[in-house]
Amino acid sequence: MNTLLPTTLVGSLPKPSWLAQPETLWSPWKLEGDALLEGKQDALRIAIHEQSRRGIDIVSDGEQTRQHFVTTFIEHLSGVDFEQRKTVRIRDRYDASVPTVVGPVGRERPVFVEDAKFLRAATDRPIKWTLPGPMTMVDTLYDDHYRSREKLAWEFAAILNQEAKELEAAGVDIIQFDEPAFNVFLDEVKDWGVAALERAAEGLRAETAVHICYGYGIKANTDWKATLGSQWRQYEETFPLLQSSSIDIISLESQNSHVPMDLIELLRGKKVMLGAIDVASETVETPEEVANTLRKALRFVDADKLIPSSNCGMAPFPRDVALAKLSALSAGTSIVREELARSVPRVS
Repeated sequence: MNTLLPTTLVGSLPKPSWLAQPETLWSPWKLEGDALLEGKQDALRIAIHEQSRRGIDIVSDGEQTRQHFVTTFIEHLSGVDFEQRKTVRIRDRYDASVPTVVGPVGRERPVFVEDAKFLRAATDRPIKWTLPGPMTMVDTLYDDHYRSREKLAWEFAAILNQEAKELEAAGVDIIQFDEPAFNVFLDEVKDWGVAALERAAEGLRAETAVHICYGYGIKANTDWKATLGSQWRQYEETFPLLQSSSIDIISLESQNSHVPMDLIELLRGKKVMLGAIDVASETVETPEEVANTLRKALRFVDADKLIPSSNCGMAPFPRDVALAKLSALSAGTSIVREELARSVPRVS
């Protein structure tokens, strides 16, 4: 698209209270059968409408048709038993009961393609679709079959590539892989994580993105962040690998974080999806605060490669807070667009 500094949402938006319990991750659906399908589509229509009227340029589904950004994809795969559960350490920071890999994993049918077609038909704006990344999928399961994180990641990468190609055929413009695990398992990122991610994106003509954040604004994540010191420098190890990778867009957390802004310089040449909205606080940013974050970033990334966004998904927020943050993102971006337009020399 030709819009300078196109805005977008990284992941989830809160679901309507008639569809799922508000402000809750993994919230169970309140509807069943045909009513659930209709409710999901209605929620998707609302998400599209709210993004459009609040000035979001690259529209997403807001993850309205799924309970969770990882497990909803996994539950559609063969080889994973959701009844046989084990407790594992997620992202090396909290324990969770997860399903078990009991045999070869496979994708017998498309998972999100019909939802993506619905999104494509409902807007003429560019659309973005998110998928979990291979490493993050591995980190959300107990593996009793492959017994190798790397082997399982490569299997997931091939499955994700199948889904991504069908999403592309459905009209998706940007396919984003979510890899919060990249901020934790730094040795694995170097050994096989980036390679598995590239396998998931192999052969795509649509733009590809990888989102690497410090997690939803839940207590387990905020407690972990408090242990990371005055500067969060995990990106310093992964950005050089991603800069030389085939991935087009790198999505990172910035607003109210301790990530040094100059680390973006390590991505020079790539598009940068910059988190200018904090998802760990219900305080709504002012447009000027958003603009100031973008101004700082523009010292290290060219304006034609900067995509303002949120730090992560906003599913745990009250809906009015999340929507107000979308408006702040657009308003702050408009300030910087106008400043950039005034700085361009006029040709007489």
